[in-house]
Amino acid sequence: MRYDLHWITISGILIFLAVGLSSWKLQQSSTTYAPQPAMENFYDLSASTLDGTPYEFSQLKGKRVLLVNTASRCGYTPQYADLETLHKQYGSSGFVILGFPCNQFGFQEPGSAGDIATFCEKNYGVSFQIMEKVNVKGSEAHPVYKWLSEKARNGVEDHKVGWNFHKFLVDESGRLVASLRSGVSPMDDTIVDFAKQ
Repeated sequence: MRYDLHWITISGILIFLAVGLSSWKLQQSSTTYAPQPAMENFYDLSASTLDGTPYEFSQLKGKRVLLVNTASRCGYTPQYADLETLHKQYGSSGFVILGFPCNQFGFQEPGSAGDIATFCEKNYGVSFQIMEKVNVKGSEAHPVYKWLSEKARNGVEDHKVGWNFHKFLVDESGRLVASLRSGVSPMDDTIVDFAKQ
């Protein structure tokens, strides 16, 4: 009996480790695409900034854009620091970061617009554009995230945003060229090469 319990315990641990490793690899995955024309024009989209100011995506024509759903209480929250580094290094050369706070994953962004702004400034000195808090999945997903997540709109692939800090890259012609999961660092070569083109 004790022998069987020992093997059951070991089997349980091995299964737990396998599931954990699979989950970790999934969060580290990234997919890049050859530029394809979108079914719906990226530049027709709009959103509001954190302070409620309308932000028309038409102003992004000719720029390389990184879009990321953010949260203040997530294990990936320290990525704000690398995002800010990217912004400072490449923001003057046609590279734009748009952060979209979202509270859909573990309720890790519960604060008001003021709370979010204070947190980002105080903890990470964020100066890139933070947008209004939105939903990034489900029937109430913001139109920007519907475009990013649906092949029928972006012309490339369907995507599921699985957690905070999922990153998308849109090139200077408004074409979706990459989807990078939460665990992919903002300083990953794919993102840095895109930012400094």
